[in-house]
Amino acid sequence: MKPREIAELAAKALDAKRAADIVALHVESMTVITDYMVIATGHSVPQVKALCEHVEEELAKVDVFARRREGLSEGRWCVLDYGDVMVHVFHEQDREYYQLERLWSDGTNALDIAYDESKAEQA
Repeated sequence: MKPREIAELAAKALDAKRAADIVALHVESMTVITDYMVIATGHSVPQVKALCEHVEEELAKVDVFARRREGLSEGRWCVLDYGDVMVHVFHEQDREYYQLERLWSDGTNALDIAYDESKAEQA
């Protein structure tokens, strides 16, 4: 899979489990660390853990596996490193504190991702 497809799939997996404030950014021109960052919020420690686990499960279905994962046991800020894509899932207060999208957004690099509209109608 291409990095953008991985980022989109991760964002959709987060959306499917009701993550909040999902942002996917193309940061290739800003850093050598990764090409895409997906950032989302969980409302509780268990939800942060569940969101990260769901992303891993969904990407594993297409044979994409994290090289590293950090923070899953604490459930405050989980990072899944897929090389060209990094997925950050924060607890609300931690996301507000770190404000990663302020660091990595230039106003033009957000991905436009089509989410499942039927789920939104059910909410």
